[in-house]
Amino acid sequence: MTGISRGMAMAVVAMVGVVALSNYVVQFEIVTTAVLGTVTWGALTYPATFFVTDLANRAFGPWRARQVVYAGFAAGVAASLLLAPWRIAVASGMAFLVGQLLDIIVFDRLRRAPWWQAPFAGSALGSIVDTVLFFGIAFVGVFPLLPAAAGPSVLSLIQGDLIVKLSFALVFLAPFRALMGVVVPMKPAAAKS
Repeated sequence: MTGISRGMAMAVVAMVGVVALSNYVVQFEIVTTAVLGTVTWGALTYPATFFVTDLANRAFGPWRARQVVYAGFAAGVAASLLLAPWRIAVASGMAFLVGQLLDIIVFDRLRRAPWWQAPFAGSALGSIVDTVLFFGIAFVGVFPLLPAAAGPSVLSLIQGDLIVKLSFALVFLAPFRALMGVVVPMKPAAAKS
């Protein structure tokens, strides 16, 4: 990866890896309960994408964070086409792009707010949009929309995914805070929009 910093390269590699893994494991159900709905393995891995985006945004600014997202999008969709059905790859790509770009906008607007607000609000709003888009595109017509007697429904998948993603938005605040001394914010003069 010539011409980019080691930190940017690490962010891109992390993003591509998490997206590809998540697109594969979203096909496998962990549990279905009345409270959680249906939870897939992807719900446990995918929230790390928002963590990577937020760290890139803090370190390099929104312009570079978008580059990480675009690289993750391109490579993630390509890898997903090999690891998952095309419908999941397309749904993931569209939902990922919209959710991550929303995260970047929200994070950047809250950059000067108390330290936890930007990563939490960006991840939470990005997760909501991402989840509704992904499951709406990937599974409408595959699973019933409403819960039935047996098996997952689109709404139970959305419910389970959102509960887990929003929980991870809170959990990832601790490592984000711990890395704030290591991941130095971008300098305003070097920022591009």
